Amino acid sequence: MQQEESNLSIKSKEMLSKLGPLFGLLLLIIIVSVLNPSFLSIANIFNVLRQVSISAIIAFGMTFVILTGGIDLSVGSTLALTGAIAASLLAGGLDPFLTMGIALILGLILGAINGVVITKGKVAPFIATLATMTIYRGLTLVFTEGRPISGLGDHYSFQLFGKGYFLGFPVPVVTMVIAFFILYFILQKTTFGRRVYAVGGNEEAAKLSGINTDRVKIAVYAITGFLAALSALILTSRLNSAQPTAGESYELDAIAAVVLGGTSLNGGKGWIFGTLIGALIIGVLNNGMNLIGVSSFWQQVVKGIVILLAVLMDRKKSA
Repeated sequence: MQQEESNLSIKSKEMLSKLGPLFGLLLLIIIVSVLNPSFLSIANIFNVLRQVSISAIIAFGMTFVILTGGIDLSVGSTLALTGAIAASLLAGGLDPFLTMGIALILGLILGAINGVVITKGKVAPFIATLATMTIYRGLTLVFTEGRPISGLGDHYSFQLFGKGYFLGFPVPVVTMVIAFFILYFILQKTTFGRRVYAVGGNEEAAKLSGINTDRVKIAVYAITGFLAALSALILTSRLNSAQPTAGESYELDAIAAVVLGGTSLNGGKGWIFGTLIGALIIGVLNNGMNLIGVSSFWQQVVKGIVILLAVLMDRKKSA
């Protein structure tokens, strides 16, 4: 009986810990709404969700990587490179659906390269993705010659992807929700998802149980690259151009969303719902500070403090 009560208490604490970010988001929404009631307008809420969709999709992929005990600093550069190539193909008159397919495949390949370097080259994830971050950004600057790519043509289907609406909701938000449910299912209901948790929890034990840990790691980095390319398409569609500097610091926002959502940087613990809440916290914080009139310089300070507190809380829970 005592054992059952103890197990119930542990489960209750774990659930409260998981729901902590959600309570934090609700509190933040209340505070911002009191300081500026216009925050709750439909137009502003849609604006927040549209902004969040890009960073959240990248953060979903980062969740997979961090759950395996890794990290990916190259997502912003992957976004820039795939977006630039997609814009160039569109400007050249290629079919938008074929263009989007090529960009997504390229993102998957760039992500897989990270996984191969880490697993086969035995390079630490931080160093490997720091190198590819620089390489992919350099390739973007070479490809674009440091200039934006515009004149993408009047492709309704592509413009719809970043600026359109579906059943009254922005298409990027619908895309984010669909991606969330697919990835949630993969992590929580499939063998692959269980292997992701196993690799992050104890890689040696996972190997002994017959899991091909290298294959799992390559797959999660490929997924992350694919999702970075998906975000690139949304951003390129929304701006109707590709900027060589696109995606700068997106990796930091993605990591922050994952950590704020309760996923451990040590791997093996976390869930993708928490990442969605973490991305919303960052989005609401950014929007709220803009509405209140906080200087962009101080916004960076506040975001840095929030990220630091999230990491300290993660360390405390892991201790």
